[in-house]
Amino acid sequence: MLIKSVDTLVIGAGQAGLAMSEHLSKQGVSHLVLERKRIAERWRSERWDSLVANGPAWHDRFPGMTFPNLDPDAFATREMIISYFEAYAEMIKAPIRSGVNVEALSLSANGAGFKAETSDGVIEAKNVVVATGPFQRPIIPTNVPADAGVIQIHSSSYRNPAQLPEGAVLVVGAGSSGAQIADELLRAGKRVYLSIGPHDRPPRRYRGRDFVWWLGVLGKWDATTRDPATEHVTISVSGAHGGQTIDFREFAERGMTLVGRAGHYKDGVIHFAPDLAETIERGDANYLSVLDEADHYARTHKLDMPEEPEARIIRPDPECVRNPLFDLHLAETGVTSIIWATGYRLDFDWLKLDAFDDKGRPAHERGVAKIPGLYFLGLAWLARRASPFIWGVWHDAEYLASHIAIRR
Repeated sequence: MLIKSVDTLVIGAGQAGLAMSEHLSKQGVSHLVLERKRIAERWRSERWDSLVANGPAWHDRFPGMTFPNLDPDAFATREMIISYFEAYAEMIKAPIRSGVNVEALSLSANGAGFKAETSDGVIEAKNVVVATGPFQRPIIPTNVPADAGVIQIHSSSYRNPAQLPEGAVLVVGAGSSGAQIADELLRAGKRVYLSIGPHDRPPRRYRGRDFVWWLGVLGKWDATTRDPATEHVTISVSGAHGGQTIDFREFAERGMTLVGRAGHYKDGVIHFAPDLAETIERGDANYLSVLDEADHYARTHKLDMPEEPEARIIRPDPECVRNPLFDLHLAETGVTSIIWATGYRLDFDWLKLDAFDDKGRPAHERGVAKIPGLYFLGLAWLARRASPFIWGVWHDAEYLASHIAIRR
């Protein structure tokens, strides 16, 4: 590598790294972006084939570029998103070096900056922005041992139904990934069991507006603190099939078997918590609360929006909710695959710095670390609820770029 020292080093060329590069260039800050593989790599190699964005094209983008040849209310495919980020990097002339992995980051010997040990040599930097995102190391529970006789993969390794062997599938996790994958497998003719945990279930559209619009006008994107009681609550929403509200009861009507949270495993049997009906009811309560807030907002602001009373109709509980399964014998029910849609954990083992709190999380204030010159970008709740999303990370990057420019 020709460059051995830079003013600012950005690690990662996904949405966070590209947003950071754009704002650093606007501030006149010399910088280099390192990417371990390719631009938007996680969209390329850690997402399933049919994935589309969870937000409409007018929302899930940077301010400087729209999706070409796509209706603003439509949902971009995985391939469109990859092409979008590639084109954006070219448009802003981002100084990206692909195929370079940062193996360790530590303080420089003189303490005035940082030393990045990479697969292509050592780079010294005055500032470093860690833009590796929130989806780092897949979480695969150890409930079911590897020798249980079933294929087990994380949702990040799932590609399409043809990838799986013949037989039924247990999908564990009912956030956006788990719900969409389970729905795809059901549509492909698979026998599907879906293990459901705590979730928010917003309407895809209500009174003519997408739910992301409602989150904006209701101030929810700008929330700065997360309720500890909802720390492990996922959001179940989908842009598939033109965008749809996730309805687990409707899944069951089409033949899916819903079960509670996955518990312990013994002698070929996986056990489930007796919480299915309660969990679904809490998801309904979240759904109806969004409708209530939207109606109140429309009345208060005298908006000319058609009322939608049919949106409040809740389907009756299916048999699998009224009389739930608490035990599933994998072999007897023909389950040959388990997909763990159970999220990710952060992986900063390569950061050889005292940059974490007592729980091992990055210690920062709006992305500004306690170590001068170190920054984090793209993490969940970095500054507000919108922080890990495409347009949210763009605004967080603007703030950090200004901080770096002022520091100079």
